[in-house]
Amino acid sequence: MIDRRRHQDAIMNLLSEVPVVAMLGARQVGKTTLAHEIGKQFQGEVHFFDLEDSEHLTQLTEPLLRLRSLRGLIVLDEIQRLPLIFETLRVLADRAGNPARFLLLGSASPELSQRSSESLAGRITLYELPGLTLNEVGANHLDKLWLRGNFPRAFTANSERASWDWRRDFVRTFFGRDIADFGTRIPSANLERFYAMLAHYHGQSWNSAEFARAFGVSNHTVANYLSFLESTYVVRVLKPWHANISKRQVKTPKIYFRDSGILHFFLNTGSYETLLQHPKIGASWEGFIVENIIGEIAQGSENAFYWRTTNGAELDLVIRLVGRGDALRGFEIKHTLSPKITSAMRISMSDLGLDRLDVIHAGDTTFDLDDNIRAVAANRLLEDLHD
Repeated sequence: MIDRRRHQDAIMNLLSEVPVVAMLGARQVGKTTLAHEIGKQFQGEVHFFDLEDSEHLTQLTEPLLRLRSLRGLIVLDEIQRLPLIFETLRVLADRAGNPARFLLLGSASPELSQRSSESLAGRITLYELPGLTLNEVGANHLDKLWLRGNFPRAFTANSERASWDWRRDFVRTFFGRDIADFGTRIPSANLERFYAMLAHYHGQSWNSAEFARAFGVSNHTVANYLSFLESTYVVRVLKPWHANISKRQVKTPKIYFRDSGILHFFLNTGSYETLLQHPKIGASWEGFIVENIIGEIAQGSENAFYWRTTNGAELDLVIRLVGRGDALRGFEIKHTLSPKITSAMRISMSDLGLDRLDVIHAGDTTFDLDDNIRAVAANRLLEDLHD
């Protein structure tokens, strides 16, 4: 099993500080497995309720009656299936002495975030569990992680064929069953077609009018499609950074598949060789590196942006450094063995006042390109990101 101790320790620390922690993330990203590992580490009783299990769901028909006598750690998996429980959790979290801590696992954020903010304000912390990163699998598995994606079972499959089959089944299950559990009214066939179409726009600016014309629906409707996929952690909507400069800046977000393996499924690139020949290879590489950088240093998706002006200056990723005031760090991502400095990089350094700009590339060495601009080898990302 892949060691995810960093997340385990972070959640354990949160449980020592607040009565309720919600671990959020995509389906099959490893939330349940991690919760069981946390249960083994927890000092005290552990009670696990799987809300996809009809027996467990029945036990919680009257949640206050079932939960109020329990002590220790109470894990509620797939919490979005029981949205009315939040009022009960508020009562239980406010008891003197805090006899129980609650770990909630969920696969969709908007309703959880809204209900938790309304019912559990000051009592809950949200923790996003991402897919596997280079930090967890090791830089020697970079190509494998890029090709197969960051879902644990896709990455650890015994063969490329088995990994492909798992991703195919994930897509079928997600659109055939899972979206109904999230309570959306969007027809699953429309949503799957929209998701497949997004694969060809991966790494590009969002154009709702173009999608609306393709589907014969309103801009508002396709915006709802995108919002749903973002809320279930399968799409990243990377917002633009706006600097206080005179130049006109792009205001539309960029769209990425959060998992490169699912992207490759829709692009029909089942092997590393076919991936290297695909016209979307640069965009795929960019999205893969973006996810790893955000997972490593951003401390939350809300601190990650991209930047572009209408006259062509652009930066793939801008990270706001938490705890350092207005400090920004920039990243340009190139699938090349010989990165070079460009005028756009110098413009970005000047206009944004970056602390540093790293050009992440596919070569093997890290070296300086200019003052505070470095070329960083992707296979040295972990060692060199924090220098």
